[in-house]
Amino acid sequence: MTAPLIIFPAIDLKGGQVVRLAEGDMDRATVYGDDPAHQARLFAEAGATHLHVVDLDGAFAGKAVNATAVEAIVAAFPGKVQLGGGIRDRAAVDRWLGLGVDRVVIGTAALDHPDFVAQAARDLPGRIVVAVDARDGFVATKGWADVSEVRVVDLAERFADVGVAALLFTDVGRDGLLKGCNVEATQALAHASAIPVIASGGVAGIEDIEALMIARSGIVEGGIEGVITGRALYDGRLDLADALRMAQA
Repeated sequence: MTAPLIIFPAIDLKGGQVVRLAEGDMDRATVYGDDPAHQARLFAEAGATHLHVVDLDGAFAGKAVNATAVEAIVAAFPGKVQLGGGIRDRAAVDRWLGLGVDRVVIGTAALDHPDFVAQAARDLPGRIVVAVDARDGFVATKGWADVSEVRVVDLAERFADVGVAALLFTDVGRDGLLKGCNVEATQALAHASAIPVIASGGVAGIEDIEALMIARSGIVEGGIEGVITGRALYDGRLDLADALRMAQA
């Protein structure tokens, strides 16, 4: 039996507030609240068992900036918290896992320092997620501010056999814009890699959850593990309970 699609409500942190960006642009932030821990509890009450948290300031600074807010979220949320943003060395990985984060997401360092990421994945199987952020098929780094010359599929291949828990695939050009998830590109990456893929960027409504459920049905190895959704939840376009029910089908 196929495991349910994991729905990851997103809590993005900027200046201690819950925000969503458009296309990763820090100057295009919409504030949705100033109590991240309260937001985490609301998602838990709606049935969420997983959270995706991003320290946006940390992604640009290369180190934790919203640590207090992250710690409050971990304390408030009874399920599993997945954290990204500015995690670029082993000390940061160990610190967050020691504080109760279930999995850490590494993006920029996966491109710049792949040996560190591979060793962490070997030492901590199932705890390291590699962010594969794409703009027109190429990997974007440093909070999506830079675009490399490395193709998405090539980055994924570098971590094929080291114990990476998942590939977090984000279509940067759709993120926060409610244009719909790039199901085709997500499915293509899932077919190309044996590592499970988490879809992110552009989820606009229940139709995207349904499309991902259909897309994952034909993938034998790895597959599409879950989907991250933020703005659609905050704007009321996607009901979390409805998404969770569909994900169980």
